[in-house]
Amino acid sequence: MDDADQLTRRSEPVHVRRSLVGQSVLVAAVCLAVDAISFAMIGPGIHTPVDVLRLLLLIAVDAALALPARYSGWVALAHGVASIALAGEGAGRLIAGYRAGAWLRGWSAPASLVAISAGIVVTHWWYVPVPGRSLWLLDAVQIGSTAVLPWLVGRYTTARRAYIDELRHRREVEARDAAAEVDMAVAHERTAIARDLHDVISHHVSAIGVHAGAARMRLGTANASPGVVDSLAAVEAASRSAMIDLRTMLDLLHGATDTTNQPGLDNLEELLQNVRGSGLATRLHVRGVPRQVPGSLDIALYRIGQEMLTNALRHGDGTPVDVEIHYQPTSITLAVRNGIRAVPVPAGHGDRRGLPAEPDGTHRGLAGIRTRAAMFHGSVSHGPDHDTRCWEAIVTVPTDGPSQEVAS
Repeated sequence: MDDADQLTRRSEPVHVRRSLVGQSVLVAAVCLAVDAISFAMIGPGIHTPVDVLRLLLLIAVDAALALPARYSGWVALAHGVASIALAGEGAGRLIAGYRAGAWLRGWSAPASLVAISAGIVVTHWWYVPVPGRSLWLLDAVQIGSTAVLPWLVGRYTTARRAYIDELRHRREVEARDAAAEVDMAVAHERTAIARDLHDVISHHVSAIGVHAGAARMRLGTANASPGVVDSLAAVEAASRSAMIDLRTMLDLLHGATDTTNQPGLDNLEELLQNVRGSGLATRLHVRGVPRQVPGSLDIALYRIGQEMLTNALRHGDGTPVDVEIHYQPTSITLAVRNGIRAVPVPAGHGDRRGLPAEPDGTHRGLAGIRTRAAMFHGSVSHGPDHDTRCWEAIVTVPTDGPSQEVAS
């Protein structure tokens, strides 16, 4: 009992322990007041020095109800003995029986019930002048109502609390097990995705790079047009970059957490060089003072810029693309502007400009941009500018504030 009580006390927060202590003191004070008034006005009264001593004894045993729960057995014994000296019952004895049933374990719990019941029996046999058979019946009624019943209520309260704790613990265990199963399923799915990417995409990308390199060397020996050779070189370089990114993503899918090899804003110029090699002119504008950003945000901004440039390459009109990075005190803005390719429309519908056919691919790319920005509570806006000649895609992501500046 003592070990369990101490363990419970250690596991309870300080404010909970203070609340329990306050409630115990309040219960003891109410019992003391009720029993003292009953003793003075209804009970034996205060007429002799012995009555004063009996009142002091009543105050002492009722005040003992404020003691910690580990003393519940001794408090119950004190109330059993005091009931003999006081020649009566009181509210304090009911609470003592309840505490004994609620807090005590092992042999001390029934022993406390026996102590209170014995006090009731001795009091009746000492003070109540009734026939023996009626006295036994009175003992049974008094023991049942003022000893056994509070004791059983205490046992029920503790058992119910233990049952509720067990249900809560079981739910927590089930929730942890379910989360572990979900994590395991996700890990298996990530492994399957990584395997499929490696078996399908990496094979074809590698083949593109090999064939582009072979064609470039053959055309180079045949005095082919420099533009064709440059285009093949760009395809070869792009395939190598794609393989590097693909291997990095495969490592992440396999559970690797090292992001040191992941590209960031510092690699944006290399990305623009690859786009220029594809025949699309690009211009990079940096506003504000460049600074370091968290690694995950750095990677996300690079991927967002990569998707924006891919959309400009696929759906733009071939005019130069402007890429702008704006470092603000509490945010970073990445914007890409490109010309809009005219969409053929039936006669009589005017000359409208907008996205070319293939809206699904564009929408998937924009959805990916929104998803990456939302991970960092960023905002995304896109669409034609005011004169519908350029398509603008703007992403603004908040940061924690100015961090360490780096040389631009």
